[in-house]
Amino acid sequence: MLRSAILAAKRLKRVVVMKLPRRQFLHLAAGAAALPAVSRIARAQSYPSRPITIIVPYAAGGPTDTVGRVMAERMRDLLGQPVVVENVTGAAGSIGTGRAARAAPDGYTLSLGDVSTHVVNGAVRSLQYDVLNDFEPVCLLAISPLLIVGRKTMPATNLQELIAWLKANPDRASQGVAGASSQLAGFYFQTTTATRFQVVPYRGAAPAVQDMVAGHIDLMFPPASVALASIRGGDIKAFAVAAKSRLKAAPGIPTVDEAGLPGFHTSIWQAFWAPKGTSKDLVGTLNAAVVEALAAPPVRQRFTELGLELPPREQQTPEGLGAHQKAEIEKWWPIIKAANIKAE
Repeated sequence: MLRSAILAAKRLKRVVVMKLPRRQFLHLAAGAAALPAVSRIARAQSYPSRPITIIVPYAAGGPTDTVGRVMAERMRDLLGQPVVVENVTGAAGSIGTGRAARAAPDGYTLSLGDVSTHVVNGAVRSLQYDVLNDFEPVCLLAISPLLIVGRKTMPATNLQELIAWLKANPDRASQGVAGASSQLAGFYFQTTTATRFQVVPYRGAAPAVQDMVAGHIDLMFPPASVALASIRGGDIKAFAVAAKSRLKAAPGIPTVDEAGLPGFHTSIWQAFWAPKGTSKDLVGTLNAAVVEALAAPPVRQRFTELGLELPPREQQTPEGLGAHQKAEIEKWWPIIKAANIKAE
């Protein structure tokens, strides 16, 4: 649909160059205006006319990077231009997110972030940008419940045994943290279970999982997208999924409610933002491409395989993402500040 609209807009532009009689031109223009999204794209003239960059603020191979690459491949076909993923890591995602905030608001730079970069970091870090007011929401992409996993040599075989072992060995275990959301999940786990363990920061979830496979760290609270391959391969243990329902991609992993820690529900989500000042026309064109990409069966199948859930259609609008982000800030910021959580 979007691709057809772009082609129609380009045909309309060629008609203008040919200097057709006014009546014939108006007739053609009226017909073209009836096509989906053509008026918006015509106003944006030839956009996009060059590659679009998606800035991923984490290491390649992590959950946010994976989502970005799946979306980039589909959006390239819909927009007719290369969509390039650029990994800009460091400071729990704030370096890459800051670069996106400072980019020109011309529709050629997208910030791919999550609850850490666009919610939690605003409460735990001193930033050179505002996570809410320096971006234009484009679209909420995916929601992923967190898993509770451990190294395969961990003596515990289920969640209750894990909690008992942690209580018997305070400050002995180490948690790999990749982003503020996993740090927050670890803090809540300790508070809820009266356990204590150390925190080891990483630039991305994938390197942390690699260290867990090697036995260098004991615990993680990662999204399914980054941990399922290692779980299926028997390289790490999965104790529970922090959600009300089991994952379609891994139905053998019990929920926290089933495993003896009821109500410990926490997830991360990914979304696209554009720099502040990006026009509504450009945001609308980008949103249309993203929504159509999310509806594509190959994208939906890949997301399911990764343990990702698609947001409801009403949340796949710029306004829906804006409301979701504000609600998350109102929920988490008071809790983070009351707990005095600071960036490591």
